[in-house]
Amino acid sequence: MSTEQNKATANRIPAEFSKGNVNILDQVADPKGIDHAVPPGMPNTLESTKKFMSAPIAAFPDLTYKIEDTIAEGNLVTQRVTASGTMKGEFSGMKPSGKKATWSEMHILRFANGKIVEHWANVDQMGMLAQLGFAQAPGA
Repeated sequence: MSTEQNKATANRIPAEFSKGNVNILDQVADPKGIDHAVPPGMPNTLESTKKFMSAPIAAFPDLTYKIEDTIAEGNLVTQRVTASGTMKGEFSGMKPSGKKATWSEMHILRFANGKIVEHWANVDQMGMLAQLGFAQAPGA
């Protein structure tokens, strides 16, 4: 696949997650792919990724992702996205706060044969938790 096709595939994921559709991963990811961004203790498999992503989608029913940048070279695609949503359900053991939060995420995807075979991520979890009232913002 071309770099532009890989970018188009990567851009489908935030749009579908915003609709609550984690099953998009079945279409765009290799079932034997590796996700380096799942929490400790979870296998780094496609099924773990789907399970992990189902939690924020359930906790934040209005969860939306906005793609800020998509940059690609060769078989790698990097995305900077902004996520936002109102916490109306339990998330990672935390009771619903009813508060809205906005946070940034960075994702790197490696493609082979048109499918995602590796994923890395960096998510501003501290910023999200501070906005929800579960953590103190640095310097506050």
